[in-house]
Amino acid sequence: MTELAGMNPQELRAWCAENGLPAFRGKQLFQWIHRGADFDGMSNLPKPLREQLAQIAVAQPVRVAHEVRSQLDGTVKFLFSLTDGNCVEGVLMRYHHGCTLCISTQVGCRMGCAFCASTLNGCVRSLTAGEMLGQILCANRYLAAHATPDEEERFLRVHNVVLMGSGEPLDNYDNVMRFLRLLREEDGVNISLRNVSLSTCGLVPQMYSLAEEGLPVTLSVSLHAPNDALRRELMPIARTYSMEQVIAACRNYVEKTGRRVIFEYALTDEKNCEPRHAEELARRLRGLQCHVNLIPLNPVKERGLKGVTEEQVKAFLSVLEREHISATRRREMGDDIEGACGQLRRRYLEENRLP
Repeated sequence: MTELAGMNPQELRAWCAENGLPAFRGKQLFQWIHRGADFDGMSNLPKPLREQLAQIAVAQPVRVAHEVRSQLDGTVKFLFSLTDGNCVEGVLMRYHHGCTLCISTQVGCRMGCAFCASTLNGCVRSLTAGEMLGQILCANRYLAAHATPDEEERFLRVHNVVLMGSGEPLDNYDNVMRFLRLLREEDGVNISLRNVSLSTCGLVPQMYSLAEEGLPVTLSVSLHAPNDALRRELMPIARTYSMEQVIAACRNYVEKTGRRVIFEYALTDEKNCEPRHAEELARRLRGLQCHVNLIPLNPVKERGLKGVTEEQVKAFLSVLEREHISATRRREMGDDIEGACGQLRRRYLEENRLP
């Protein structure tokens, strides 16, 4: 079965021609797919054609297997099922400026970061561009189905995307690049790449490659430590690429794209949360066009790491502000629905006794 969601309009026209269909059907398929329709909902296609397509292709490679809605802030966590039986997570967050969806790029993750639940079972496989897009299409269907009669347009579909769910996006480089280019197609979901954030644990060669792509996405780097020794305790990737190499790649990204880099820093008790750590971090980042996003750790029971108090967060933030490093405490959303990536999927696998 051919997955159509990962194709651009030109590729769909070519696919139609290869299968004996008029080329104009490719544009129709592209538009319907990006509206979240399956073949049976493509009303301007003849019924025999829709039945024929369903025998040879897949229009929507992602379905919602389970959803949980926060009673605190309306955040929705999805468990998405894929056609091969695997599942990934996504989180839909509502802000004043519109809706943001956090998507996954791999089934699991092989990076092994000490604070993350996504990596506990390793990486099963990478997602296709169509499966990444499919998560957005599922969220758009959800928003349309739950819209009130007077809902404002910015809350009717996803406007912002963050690649921060399970998986390392730059470990799935080619599929992620294809996905990003699909996002900005005018006849598709048409999301500006300036509204996209891509998170990496620091795959340095791919960071340099991304800077050359001409795609104005925000690069978000998981740093989580002010020095190599501490970072190696938390992130295995730090044994391959030093902080000096990561920061150099970030400087290159700023120079090439003109966009500031975001550094994610998960505050972990007895590890990286003391004022001296903040001072060291400030020294390392000084002069770099960047912003630090402080994240109070959401503990994962299998990892044994502990979260921090609000006082610890404020003290760390105060040091960065004093040192003139742009920083904020990330707004916590979905706390009552296991908002951290990997937790819902892991519980689902355990309950269903899946590997």
